[in-house]
Amino acid sequence: MPIPALAIHRTPLVAVYGTLKRGLRNHHWLDGAEFVGEDILTSVTLYDLGPYPGARAETSRGVEIEVFRVDADCLEGLDRLEDYRVAQPTAGDYDRAIYTTAYGLAWLYLYNRDVAGCPVIREGGWPAGA
Repeated sequence: MPIPALAIHRTPLVAVYGTLKRGLRNHHWLDGAEFVGEDILTSVTLYDLGPYPGARAETSRGVEIEVFRVDADCLEGLDRLEDYRVAQPTAGDYDRAIYTTAYGLAWLYLYNRDVAGCPVIREGGWPAGA
């Protein structure tokens, strides 16, 4: 079974917090995915990287996410977009981890690169104030 299919077997949900959200420029990568709902995660903090955000596994006052039900093909596309590398998860731009949401367990992409000097978003959404 291919890796995205194994991941979907574990959970078919993906939580997004940046340009993949509805109405933003990369949402088309979720064409065909079912919007499940919105939630707030206090177990991640966002960093404003300019054209997009990156999440880190750090406590926050609540980061806004959207949750979608996806299939293996969609998840594979998201992995490419986010430069997630199955064989070396920390070598790409993002790693993928499972987080608990109001709708169940969901995959969420965590940023692997340096965030020194980047504005921090510990509450709300990206872009800040959105």
